[in-house]
Amino acid sequence: MARKKQSIGLNDPLRHTDHRRPVTRREMIAQGFKTGTATLLGTSMLGTFANRALAIDPDFQNSAFYDAATCKLGLSGGRKIPFICFDLAGGANFAGSNVLVGGPGGQRDSLSTAGYSKQGLPPDILPDAVNPNATTNDFIDDSLGLLFHSESAILQGIRQSASTAVGNTNGAVIPARSENDTGNNPHNPMYGIYKAGLQGSVLNLIGSRNSESGGNSMAPAMMLDPEARPTKVDRPEDTTGLVDVGDLGTVLPDPDSSDVVAVMEQMRRITDAKLSAVNTLLPGNPSDPDPDLRLKKRLYCEYLRSAHTLERFADPSSLDVLADPFIVDDVDGIFTRAEFDGDREFRKAASVMKLVVDGIAGCGTITMGGYDYHTGDRRTGEARDLRAGRCIGACLEYAARRNTPIMIYVFSDGSVFSNGMIDPMDTAALGIEKSVWTGDNQSTASSFYLVYDPVAQPTVMNQQIGFMRPSGDVETSATPGASNVNLLVETVILNYMALHGEEGLFDTASFFPGHGLGSGTARDSLLGFGQLPSITGGTIA
Repeated sequence: MARKKQSIGLNDPLRHTDHRRPVTRREMIAQGFKTGTATLLGTSMLGTFANRALAIDPDFQNSAFYDAATCKLGLSGGRKIPFICFDLAGGANFAGSNVLVGGPGGQRDSLSTAGYSKQGLPPDILPDAVNPNATTNDFIDDSLGLLFHSESAILQGIRQSASTAVGNTNGAVIPARSENDTGNNPHNPMYGIYKAGLQGSVLNLIGSRNSESGGNSMAPAMMLDPEARPTKVDRPEDTTGLVDVGDLGTVLPDPDSSDVVAVMEQMRRITDAKLSAVNTLLPGNPSDPDPDLRLKKRLYCEYLRSAHTLERFADPSSLDVLADPFIVDDVDGIFTRAEFDGDREFRKAASVMKLVVDGIAGCGTITMGGYDYHTGDRRTGEARDLRAGRCIGACLEYAARRNTPIMIYVFSDGSVFSNGMIDPMDTAALGIEKSVWTGDNQSTASSFYLVYDPVAQPTVMNQQIGFMRPSGDVETSATPGASNVNLLVETVILNYMALHGEEGLFDTASFFPGHGLGSGTARDSLLGFGQLPSITGGTIA
């Protein structure tokens, strides 16, 4: 008598017999042993104290170290498109069973039956098969512009969370290999997006992991900028904790008035005096003629930004995820209070998306663990894909309710494949026959991005950037990034700049002069979309 297979819970870790015991942080995230608890590494208490006076005393802006163009105080209007990336750690499936990926002719250029089987689709539910439950007579869904398989769990999750955003969303898929089960893939594009001009009014980069990239996967080494290291945010308490005068409010007799102001003014003056007395000039660096002044302007700017933060968000409830009825509300919220309180991934995603969409942060990374789901069944992966879709859809919907465009990029380290076996228990649980996930396979990997614009649905230039072989494997010669993760990141950044009509600036000295994407003509084939309708002069109108 066959032993009944036990189902793996949504939050249960994945114990693979063909993997070693997880010992590193990244291995634990990929297999779901480690999720998100947080310590916010943001503006320090002293930095906040030292700057409140500056918001009150305009004379501080007369300093030789003040540079309005660098500081960009009060950055809210005239900003770039908010950007969020989802780092699904472990090697999630995107191609075929979620986003359709075809041959050289695009998403509808069918692969072989064996190729689709490798991507988890048995013959009865191939994209162009007859679907008795759909008016289109196939298994293709175009409601998000980008073509998904109609039975995609990620699509179902997006549609559960997003309703307002659906009509004005579109996207592109990028078939590209990356190594399985490793954080050494330089997948994360946030530093490059920051260099392309996206900044927040309080923080520039945030991420749900305390890492150099803000996520599980690395950022390309040549793009790292120590001045922009991400602040960790993965729960609602982190958002309200951005603005806090700490112990000063308890040790002063009149903490809400002149005492706090007096202390901050004095600390500001001490800092000015110290900056004037220090010379950080390093000889022999012709590329930076005045590093001393540049450093002092940078320090001064950060103090100013902290001061503006405290002035703008004197009431921390304005940053409270739970107080935002668009996000948490039993009637009209993206999440009900019960499901929000009961799922740490929802809380994490909501915290990042609020800060990014509201312009408080520029870019954000949301890492979700447990996507190394080749567990010999299909239900485990479907449940996790559904939750990822819920979080992706929440970001789209929140942007729509805030009348703000957004770009969402979804990637994973490697991918999975199927040997075509069907599990009857999975079929009964899912209501449709799907193949089990058998093991890791980097050749079936891809990434995709979605773009929402409140003015109109973005117009497609290339819905699929690159293609797959009939066997269901990435054609590694199709694009520069198809077999090079660094160039995949450059492709994503190029596409982000194109949404602002700035793709022509990509290879200039101020941006990415040493890129590997080829000439301007060759780069046109790497663009999913051109300038969005809501963009004027390179920023949100």
